[in-house]
Amino acid sequence: MTKKNSALKDDARLGAYFADEGERRSVTREMFDEAAAGYDQADRIAALGSGRWYRREVLRRNGVRPGMAVLDVAAGTGLVTVEAHQLLGPQGRVVALDPSPGMLAELKKKLDVETLTAYAESIPLPDASVDFVSMGYALRHVGDMDAAFGEYFRVLKPGGRVCIMEISRPASRLGRLALHAYIGGVVPMVTRLSGQAADVRRLWEYYGDTIDAAADPESILATLRCAGFVDVDCALTFGIFREYTGRKA
Repeated sequence: MTKKNSALKDDARLGAYFADEGERRSVTREMFDEAAAGYDQADRIAALGSGRWYRREVLRRNGVRPGMAVLDVAAGTGLVTVEAHQLLGPQGRVVALDPSPGMLAELKKKLDVETLTAYAESIPLPDASVDFVSMGYALRHVGDMDAAFGEYFRVLKPGGRVCIMEISRPASRLGRLALHAYIGGVVPMVTRLSGQAADVRRLWEYYGDTIDAAADPESILATLRCAGFVDVDCALTFGIFREYTGRKA
């Protein structure tokens, strides 16, 4: 697969899904559309019930306040969008961006917000139009981090902040094997047993492979700095949950 500064490293397992950037976009959009109806249930299983609290706490801790304008990139079914909306209050504005129409359709069932069907690398918003950019567990699906982070910087107002939540590889080989087995095997199986009609198996298997092939934290932080962000940092929780943050001076 031909990449620029991709959020995924070269990994032979990814060749089973796509061969180039155009095919990557087509295949992943199909996987997300296919899994959309069962996505929230699978996420609840994967997070063991803690996902909603954790997402809201990350947003609050990193500066989301009432009245702000927030862009949630790769919003999916709105798991981060909903928490941002709660924190922003009636005077705030949240825009949800995602390339999957199926995922955004699920989001619209739970929340009446502005949605954009687009990619992180090309955001259809004016310069300096939002106070905060969030991204929840989707950096691994970005084909060009330079372009995406450049867009985040462009749409942020001066002083605005970015917060990218992501899962990283556990340090030990045993930890990596356990996480891959849980994400790619246990979660789809339990979701299926729960009676969900949507097939999340293929997407969650892909999740497991992309966690293994994800870019190193140092590369992500360096790319944020190259985009112009200052006060760039990475917080680590429970050994696998990372928050990459930065500010537009």
